[in-house]
Amino acid sequence: MKTGRILIIAAVAALALACKKNNSESVNVTVPSFAKGADVSWSSEMKANGKQFRKQDGTVADLMEVLKDVGVNAIRLRVWVNPANGWSGKNDVVALAKSATQAGLPVMIDFHYSDFFADPSRQTVPDAWKADTGDLDKMAAHVADHTTEVLQALKDAGVKPAWIQIGNETRAGMLYPTGQLYGSGAGGWDGFARLYRAGYGAAKAVFPEAKVMPHLPNAYDDNAWWFRELQSRGGQFDMIALSHYPQAESKYTATEYNTKALNSIIALNAEFKVPVMISEVGVKTNSNEAAAAEVLSNFMKGAKALGSKCAGVFYWEPEVYGWWKPSIYQTYGWNAYDQGAFTSDGRPSSVMNCFKD
Repeated sequence: MKTGRILIIAAVAALALACKKNNSESVNVTVPSFAKGADVSWSSEMKANGKQFRKQDGTVADLMEVLKDVGVNAIRLRVWVNPANGWSGKNDVVALAKSATQAGLPVMIDFHYSDFFADPSRQTVPDAWKADTGDLDKMAAHVADHTTEVLQALKDAGVKPAWIQIGNETRAGMLYPTGQLYGSGAGGWDGFARLYRAGYGAAKAVFPEAKVMPHLPNAYDDNAWWFRELQSRGGQFDMIALSHYPQAESKYTATEYNTKALNSIIALNAEFKVPVMISEVGVKTNSNEAAAAEVLSNFMKGAKALGSKCAGVFYWEPEVYGWWKPSIYQTYGWNAYDQGAFTSDGRPSSVMNCFKD
């Protein structure tokens, strides 16, 4: 009798495990050879503010389905350590990543290692880590622990990121001054490389198959020297991530900036033997939608023509419309983002049509 009960319990447990396995495998998430992606990190706050999204025919739908309908095949999400209002924090990112996965869209996770935007103008240490500023060992441990915590939460939720960024636009370093590359009191290249290696190692420990990479701004610049410096200090990368905003500067025309960026992709791939991902792109949609669409289409066609040299292109926050601003922008008195690619009633604009090709 006891043996029979044990066998029944074992059978039920095996059945439950099989069901759980089947449920987690029911969503087919294919990693595309060329990602036509979108960073939609603001979308949960937008929905909480009552914003709706529509397909181009006007049908109200979930944002992931709206994006898929115009050819988007991947999603990028940023992670902040402890943001003031929770948006882009771990729980928000897990929820958005689950939504993308359930829609069959692979995910890129973008670690900022800050409570707010990390970019060329700021790489601010999270409040919870500030007491350890200047202590490289402790700061590296924070990077590793945060990376592990977020990725394990994603794994527990059934999300398997295809790509992981260690830092955001880190040309001058991250977690200043410990990982700052230049200036008085900066930790220099050795400090930055140590922090990067901590993030890379933690990411690979949770998701060995994910493509892990650093991220720099200005794809049209000569970036090869930077990656040489990182490699010389043991920094590994499976891809290279770059931002590209061809209408942000005026020294050259947008077409010339596109050409420079494409040539940069070719050169980086030739030297470092890894694909290059344009993990952020944006065009000035609010000033001239037709011109913006032409600029983006020109770049997308050029990037796809590079084959395996370029892994894809992600539009940064295309879902923004109607001069919407996140609450944190109100706090800082900032203007609304002017490169959203949706119409005033929440539909993908003509700018997004190049993702269909």
